[in-house]
Amino acid sequence: MATDNGGAAGKRARAKKGADGAAAASTAGRSRKRSTERFPRKQHYHVYVIELSDEVWDIARFRKANPDYALGKPFVYVGMTGLDPDLRFDKHKAGIQSNSYVRRFGLRLLPGLYTMYNPMPYDGARDMEVELGIALREAGYGVWQA
Repeated sequence: MATDNGGAAGKRARAKKGADGAAAASTAGRSRKRSTERFPRKQHYHVYVIELSDEVWDIARFRKANPDYALGKPFVYVGMTGLDPDLRFDKHKAGIQSNSYVRRFGLRLLPGLYTMYNPMPYDGARDMEVELGIALREAGYGVWQA
């Protein structure tokens, strides 16, 4: 079967060839990949802490997750995101990829508990979310993590 080098497809194929007839597409892909390797993605992940209202204590599942809760300490949700924590909180409250406790009981962000850690790489944020939740729970906070 004969191939047709006419039309738009033929023009694109001819445009990709250099003066020596070799295809230039492979070098373009390599240069893009190289530039990505030279400039790693910036650290843009965040951990965040949201204060929950006292009504969350009425949920048996929350109480069961916090057997060592110290009376008078706040109830909080600890999470991580690639977004700004303010935007992520707004999404929780709007019901977009939200945690039901935050949507129903979320009051405000508590930046004093997390800003010193942000921003960080993904792996660091994933680990810090767990560590921060454990530390707050050990301090007597009522903590929920997804």
